[in-house]
Formats: sequence, structure tokens, C-alpha cells
Amino acid sequence: MRLVFMGTPKFAVESLKRLNSSKHEMLAVVTSPDKPRGRGRKVSPTAVKKQAIEMGLPLLQPDNLKDDKFISELKQINPDLITVAAFRILPEVVYGLPRYGSINIHASLLPAYRGAAPINWALINGEEKTGLTTFFLKKQVDTGDILLQREVAITPDDDFESLHAKMMIEGAKLLLDTVNGIEDDSLKPYPQGNQQAIKAPKLTPETGLIDWNQPAYKIRNLIRGLSPYPGAYCFWNQKKLTILEVEIIAKNTDYNTGEVIESNPKKGFVIACSEDALFITRLKPQGKKALGSAEFVRGYHVKAADRFTNQR
Repeated sequence: MRLVFMGTPKFAVESLKRLNSSKHEMLAVVTSPDKPRGRGRKVSPTAVKKQAIEMGLPLLQPDNLKDDKFISELKQINPDLITVAAFRILPEVVYGLPRYGSINIHASLLPAYRGAAPINWALINGEEKTGLTTFFLKKQVDTGDILLQREVAITPDDDFESLHAKMMIEGAKLLLDTVNGIEDDSLKPYPQGNQQAIKAPKLTPETGLIDWNQPAYKIRNLIRGLSPYPGAYCFWNQKKLTILEVEIIAKNTDYNTGEVIESNPKKGFVIACSEDALFITRLKPQGKKALGSAEFVRGYHVKAADRFTNQR
């Protein structure tokens, strides 16, 4: 099968590597243009571009996916199939070009968690399992006919980083299985049911703001879903703090929500929630390195009755 691969972030790299090492022919890689990234805003390539260069693959970086020059280049390449992993929304003139169409690998069991952040929202919503789906692209995002699905268990200790790593590996395997199935005509696509659809919208800064009036388990799920990046956060003494890891402490308390109910320089500190409490395991002050709970107590002199809030 003659393939073009489209992707941008780290999640897509494993899929590119697996497809490129398979029996199929990788004709070209399409990724986003270089742009300022990271804290220093230095212009740098995407993770997929770095991998494509290492493999010596032809590379395209269009600003506009409807650009005539880009469309002409794709037509000249003439792929049998376009494979997509974590890329931009393709126009019909692109996804309809190959003989077999275009397929995408999505990090959920569609139609659940359609949207830009399926791994994050599965954790935030406290799911015990998620999965991966390959499907044919069509005009409406994440709604195309399903080809293959694979479940992935979410363990109690999973956060975004660990679940992303598992799904990146399993997604690459599923994408290759799908390409093989399309080639040998063993797959029978079937439509998604819209009634079971759940949205997984793009994360915003407001998504990560911790509301201490919530039960401890909900706050923990929010923290897991955003750790280590972009991070769930709150404020203490007008300082922004990103909370990276917590443990639920079963407590019936009369404390104010967000109030420090225990603080120990050798163990760390505990914050009251509307139901139970949270022992803060790791956190990161803005502009500083991540700290353990006890280290934070010693360095910042956290005391019982201090308040953590959702505003500066």
C-alpha cells in the first residue's frame, strides 16, 4: 500500500515509525509548519518532522491545506491511502484524493469523546476504560465510519502522561492493523451512533482551575487528566500553583473548602474539599521546579488554616 502520513505531535510519532517499518511504502509525510514552541518561544519543528527527517522521508509543511500547490503535490505523489494521527482537520479535496480514501486514529472509543482532547477528558470524567478507534474521514469531524477499535484500561494511578504513553503505542499498532485490513479487504466499516456521542473539547485555561468546593475524587480526576501538562491549578497567597499529584484522604470535616487542615514539614499538607480531603503529593509553583509536599511546606511555610482558592 502506498501511503502518505499526516501528523504533528509526539502522539503521532510512534504511528509513523510503525508504518514506515512495515511492508507498506511511505511516500511522504505532511506536518504543520515550524513555529515558536516552549517557554523560550524558539521556532522549532514538530515531533513528526524531526522523525521524518531522521528517516529520510519526503516532507510537506503546508500553511493552507487547500493551497493549489499542496494539492498538486499530493496528486503527483498519488497515494493509495492517507493515514492521519493528531493532525489538522482535512478538507474534502485532500481526504477524498486517494483511491482508498483517508483514515484517522483517534484516542477514544468513538463516538465517545469526539474532539481535540479525548485522553484528558476520559480521565477528568473518571472513566475506568477508554480506547482507540480508526475510521474513514468525512466532512463532520470524528464521525466517519469505524474500521477498528481497541480498549485500553485506565488504572487508578494513570494520569495524562502515563495514559498518553500507553495509547500512543496501542494506537500505532491499531493503525497498522487497519492499513493491513484495508489492503486485504478484511474490514467492514460501520457507522457511528450519534446517541452515544460525548464531546472532548479543546482544553482552555479555565478547564484546569481547581474548585475546592468539589468532592475530592472529582478534583483528583481533574488533576490526573491535566498532569503534568497543561496542569490543574489554584492560588495560594496570590501565587499560582500547579497541582501534579494528590491522594484522597477519607475525612468528614467541618473545615472550609480549600483550607489546609494538616501541615507537617516532614510529611506535607492536606486540603479540605466538599467531600473528603486531598493530601498534596507533588506541586509546582509558577516559574519554579516541581516539589514534593513536605519540601513545599518547609520552603514556603504552609500552615494549618491557610486557604487555597480559585482566584488570585
